[in-house]
Amino acid sequence: MQLKDKVLMISGGTGSFGNAVLDKFLDKGLKEVRILSRDEKKQDDLRKKYSNAKIKFFIGDVRDPSSLELPFEGVDYAFHAAALKQVPSCEFSPLEAVKTNIIGTSNVIDAAYKCGVKKIICLSTDKAVYPINAMGISKAMMEKVFVAKSRQIPSSKLTICGTRYGNVMASRGSVIPLFAKQIMNGGPITITDPSMTRFLMNLEEAVDLVLYAFENGKTGEIFVQKSPAATIETIAKAMKEIFDAENIKIKDIGTRHGEKKHETLLSKEEFAIAEDKGDYFMVPPDIRDLNYSNFIDKGSKKLDNEIDYTSENTNRLDVAQTKSLIEELPLIRNAKKGYYLEPES
Repeated sequence: MQLKDKVLMISGGTGSFGNAVLDKFLDKGLKEVRILSRDEKKQDDLRKKYSNAKIKFFIGDVRDPSSLELPFEGVDYAFHAAALKQVPSCEFSPLEAVKTNIIGTSNVIDAAYKCGVKKIICLSTDKAVYPINAMGISKAMMEKVFVAKSRQIPSSKLTICGTRYGNVMASRGSVIPLFAKQIMNGGPITITDPSMTRFLMNLEEAVDLVLYAFENGKTGEIFVQKSPAATIETIAKAMKEIFDAENIKIKDIGTRHGEKKHETLLSKEEFAIAEDKGDYFMVPPDIRDLNYSNFIDKGSKKLDNEIDYTSENTNRLDVAQTKSLIEELPLIRNAKKGYYLEPES
């Protein structure tokens, strides 16, 4: 996709995803990159870090449609990353998750359509599949919102795609920064369930997934990264090896509010129709309308695949493999040098 002299918008762009996108895109000939977020301190930090006249900052809230009109005016492409993503906080404040993740997404897409944006990529999560917590439910509804709007808005006007991935290692709220801090403080490492599994991907892979959808996605499609997984106990043991902290104890504290034992990236129904794209799966949209009689007469594809794609049945990493992934993370390298950096998002 030609980016020269184009304008890119990133909602929620002050987090680690926004930083990673800037690192990849600033040398692509873009005319301008716009960062939309609510946090003026993070915007000031980002402004000082890059000191680049191509980056423009807009204070705004995806919950407030009026704050989106000016930032989206003249934008060619957009990445929608603004979200409430902490499972426990969404569990205790579910209406706030609704306002940001569902209504906010609708507001962003409407603003993009109104302002003539050509393509928007909406970021989702594995917790949207078979959701049991407020964050996952709100993200599942977010996906329904952008798929529904992709049916209503002509793709010639606006192409709407989605991405879905598992835990981004060392992001805010993930266990790796927590374990690093606990080890540096002398322990113990607190785990919720030793046999709980989680998909593992790094930030660069998360950005690459979004860029793949950006380059290849058609309206209504959802793209999923093929990812390995590890148990929480395996991650804890890998962290102990990385920090040479075999004396640190591991303490089982039980699951938190809204936690699953295993996460799912593709439901059985989605896996039955998903297209294999090499490193990714693509879930096509259901383009049928409500005139089901047409499909009764003509027939439709039966879903006879009884397999979903979960952190339990994907490639399972052992301690050595998990260690090799984690020790390459910038946060871990910095922590091993003796100082700890808070994750950015």
